[in-house]
Amino acid sequence: MTAKGERAPPVGRGDHAAGKPARGAPSGFGPLLVLWDIDGTLIDNGGVSRQAYAVTFTRLTGQPPTHPIVPAGKTDPAVLRSMLRQHGIEATPDLMEQAVHLMNDVFESLASRLRDRGHAEPGAQAAIAALAGRADVVQSVLTGNTRHNARVKISVFGLTGALDYEVGAYGSDTEVRADLVLVARTKATAKYGSPFPPAATVLIGDTPRDIKAGRSSGTYTVGVATGEYGVDSLTAVGADAVLPDLRDADALVGAVLGARRKQPARSSDELG
Repeated sequence: MTAKGERAPPVGRGDHAAGKPARGAPSGFGPLLVLWDIDGTLIDNGGVSRQAYAVTFTRLTGQPPTHPIVPAGKTDPAVLRSMLRQHGIEATPDLMEQAVHLMNDVFESLASRLRDRGHAEPGAQAAIAALAGRADVVQSVLTGNTRHNARVKISVFGLTGALDYEVGAYGSDTEVRADLVLVARTKATAKYGSPFPPAATVLIGDTPRDIKAGRSSGTYTVGVATGEYGVDSLTAVGADAVLPDLRDADALVGAVLGARRKQPARSSDELG
């Protein structure tokens, strides 16, 4: 799904074109769907996202924003809608379509600034590669970014290779972040012909909001203290596993595979 006003970015080599994931899950289990948060988990955007919101608003309305920009875990469209309302501007469907399209253009124009100011989190590339080496894992992203902006952020830091963007969940799919897990599961099931129930879905994120979103949807959650929240904060909100960062790829794989211990085995009929 692609939101009105958003151009779907090209599919790269890392987008799994095959109709089914490779086999290799333990007997009685289907594949795991691993969903990575982007900002604060895989990358630090260096403040470029806030700048993109401000530039988008200014170009859209002809005036700079005069209220604080508070993403607070919202999707890109939801942030833009909130900014418009704060300034007394009606967020009509046509205006929102223009806003999303414009923000995609703005963010693309800021890619070089993102490269200069931001960085991939240490160990992110190795962690993705370690999971990619497993035949029983499908990896994608779950993010409030539009699909276009998600691809820009990940591509700038060379993290695209093993992520299947076709089954990711984006702010351009729905403005309601709480609905994104179901969006990703539905896409993955449709593409691979294998069900991905909540117990076979792993959400990796760096904030209590990420962990709460995963828990509310019944998924297995892995907290990584790569952002502003520490191990204790992520543990306190109920993450199933918590890591200090992504530097230890083996530990990351072990944390993800912890989902198997909570996942009920499925019958041969269910596995297809």
